[in-house]
Amino acid sequence: MRKLLTGNSAAAWGARLSDVDYLPVFPITPQTEIIETLAEWVDKGELNARLTTLESEHSMLTAAGAAAATGVRVFTATSSQGLLYAMEMLYNVAGWRVPLVLVNVSRGLSAPITLEPDHNDILAARDSGFLQLHCATCQEVLDSVVLAYRLAEDKRVRLPVLVNLDGFYLSFTREPVEIPSQEQVRAFLPPFDPGSNRFRGGEPVSQAVAVLGGGPYSYFRYQAHLAALEAVQAFDELGEKFGECFGRSFPAIEAYRCEDAEILFVMIGSFATKAREAVDRLRDDGQKIGLLRPRLLRPFPAEELARLLSGKAGVAVVDQNLSNGLGGILHAELSAALYHLPKRPLLVSFIGGLGGRDITAGEFYAMVGQVRQAVAKGQPPPPRLLFTEQELKGMRGLQNIASGKGASHDA
Repeated sequence: MRKLLTGNSAAAWGARLSDVDYLPVFPITPQTEIIETLAEWVDKGELNARLTTLESEHSMLTAAGAAAATGVRVFTATSSQGLLYAMEMLYNVAGWRVPLVLVNVSRGLSAPITLEPDHNDILAARDSGFLQLHCATCQEVLDSVVLAYRLAEDKRVRLPVLVNLDGFYLSFTREPVEIPSQEQVRAFLPPFDPGSNRFRGGEPVSQAVAVLGGGPYSYFRYQAHLAALEAVQAFDELGEKFGECFGRSFPAIEAYRCEDAEILFVMIGSFATKAREAVDRLRDDGQKIGLLRPRLLRPFPAEELARLLSGKAGVAVVDQNLSNGLGGILHAELSAALYHLPKRPLLVSFIGGLGGRDITAGEFYAMVGQVRQAVAKGQPPPPRLLFTEQELKGMRGLQNIASGKGASHDA
């Protein structure tokens, strides 16, 4: 069945098709449509699940982790400040090693406040122990939720998964989405086998987390790290099975026109679709340009990225985030992943799309020119914010108005 769906609706369909049992929820823009859709299905009897509205994101994720520990399949969703409010429980739930899926609809963090997207919220959670999948289309949102359950419940992994989609650009944008049948999904995603993660009244077994000293604590934290690393191979295997079942390939890294490329874009999220279009236009102009887009960001697919980037001349790393005092997070992680290569490409860092600011086709073309200049000099420039002169004039005008001076004609 093919329908026009928003990214939020696609996330809800992914949960519905995954036969979720429990839905602890709390609304926050631009995620609310996900839980509204699920609530409507539950009320109509179209989804056999228990939905409970909690008083905060912290309580929501506490309930989600506790329910998953009893052996049921759990889904929930949040966004932006809500994800940060739940941050304490992200670490707890990952430490409990319970599989569940949490969708985050990315939105820039305040202050200043915005309802539009960037990736500082989701990347603040990158060290929590949750695995992370990043979507570029509404189809990928639905597919990623289904795949995330299979990955989280894999016996080699047993870790919760965050599925991320960009607010507004995906959450409220309708795209054609292929909705598989319930039978197709059940063939790929069997019923949850909780193993030792279960709760039975007649078999009292403690699953509490004890207060540990440094030695045992180090051991258990490192075991979770090793499980996350296992997810790299598990994702590759499950991605292939997903393709066999649904006819849509799902590698950890989308490599677009990369084989003979001299310069590559590397980025995550929905704006990568604009980079893909820019690649096609630049190819039409005779330039050997490609795009790498990691779907899997935790665990970080460092080995595969190094293989795909080895021997390339230059890379435009486009970060839709800003780590204050450092720069782009993806740029820093990619630099570390390529450090061992004897012939590594020159990385040029660009910061763009903060607070939902558009990245235009002209800016993608300009980035390629700047990477070529850097390669010719053998020296990358400092990280650059994608920001036009006209925008700067507008900011100066706002500052003048705020200070009571009025807008300057030559600001």
